[in-house]
Amino acid sequence: MKLLTGLYKNAQHLGVVDGDRARLPALDPKWRGPADMLALIDAFADGGADTLAELRAFAETCPDVPLAELRLMSPIPRPRQNVICLGWNYLDHVSESASASKAEIKETKRPDAVIVFTKAAACVCGPYDDIPSDPEISKRLDWEVELGVVIGRAGHKIAPENALEHVFGYTVVNDISARELQRLHKQFYLGKSVPKSCPVGPFIVTADEIPDPQALRITSRVNGEVKQDASTADQIFDIRHAIATISKSPAVEPGDIIATGTPAGVGFARTPPEYLQVGDLVECEIERVGVLRNRIVAA
Repeated sequence: MKLLTGLYKNAQHLGVVDGDRARLPALDPKWRGPADMLALIDAFADGGADTLAELRAFAETCPDVPLAELRLMSPIPRPRQNVICLGWNYLDHVSESASASKAEIKETKRPDAVIVFTKAAACVCGPYDDIPSDPEISKRLDWEVELGVVIGRAGHKIAPENALEHVFGYTVVNDISARELQRLHKQFYLGKSVPKSCPVGPFIVTADEIPDPQALRITSRVNGEVKQDASTADQIFDIRHAIATISKSPAVEPGDIIATGTPAGVGFARTPPEYLQVGDLVECEIERVGVLRNRIVAA
């Protein structure tokens, strides 16, 4: 299933995508199931596939509305914890970063271990929201398309061979980055957490719909021009390995979002460097999952 969170007539709804329409269970007074995405994920953690089967069956006959009449939000509008992000998880991105940052990055080889940082939960925004550009914060906003993994079951010290059993579904993440803040503070958190710097969505596609998450085309475009074009098969550390590593400390929890890294083609590594400007439209697309479309606007 493709699942969404959207505003309809000023009320927030959990929905199921049905072509160009959205099935909204809460419009049917008989619905006694989860009211929002986190509640659904919690129910999935307890009841597994039966929870999704119940929702799927109910959605076949519940009221529906045109998708165009919804304001789509991030599927999880406010995660319980920071978004967990992987850095340098595509070798071509490692190489371009080293080339563009000769004074700071000495190695161009494959990382020996998963590189992990977080983005503040408060910077998550909707798949079509405008992204504010505030020159007092950053003049070097950059794009990074990433496959997002939504955790469905808690786990600690998860074995790689069991890792996908803990996945609820997949989504698209744009890891908008303020490059000068990254360099100034010598870490990622501040440069990755500027307001509305984490568009997510437009949907969560449940894991049963994507049996092989390592075989998805991943692209980004700015004003229609392709900037990144790769496959999740190119990841250095696959999703199984990433979940196993992250869950060693701390445990992963239902509703956690893991952004699994970006391929080559980001703005700061181009010659000359390119950054997002007011008026730009940045699109991030992952095969079988969806497309984010966000306009850069003056703060």
